[in-house]
Amino acid sequence: MTRYLAIDLGDKRTGLAVGDDFTAVVAPLTVLEVPIAERAGEALLDTLARAVADQFSTSSPAELVIGLPLNMDGTEGRRAKLVREFAARLESRLTPRRTIHFFDERLTSVEADWQMAQSGRTHGQKKKTRDALAAAVLLRGFLASREKA
Repeated sequence: MTRYLAIDLGDKRTGLAVGDDFTAVVAPLTVLEVPIAERAGEALLDTLARAVADQFSTSSPAELVIGLPLNMDGTEGRRAKLVREFAARLESRLTPRRTIHFFDERLTSVEADWQMAQSGRTHGQKKKTRDALAAAVLLRGFLASREKA
């Protein structure tokens, strides 16, 4: 069994979700309100490295899934390049090193919004959970794609 931490990187908020490939159960974890631009992303890198360490023991098989913001035509643009560079920086901070997978994040936030549409939550409450739900959508899609392979 491999456990996964999904990361939905955002400019102001980053959503996290966890799951595994045995049960395929995915759960939103938290939203980190650490702007990626703060100290060239160093604060977010530190926070994510701590989150990985908190979620996974050093001996457990665990991998990361990071949302890749593709253009609607499936090509990679400037934002995808930034995400890949950020992921490389994150990977170098992790002990032990973890495998990083990239997965198409197109429309994950839209699906998260759809899931919350009838929740009765206020706009502020939705804003605080949206990115974690988007990370969960991302991880569900990733795990489903691996089942098909």
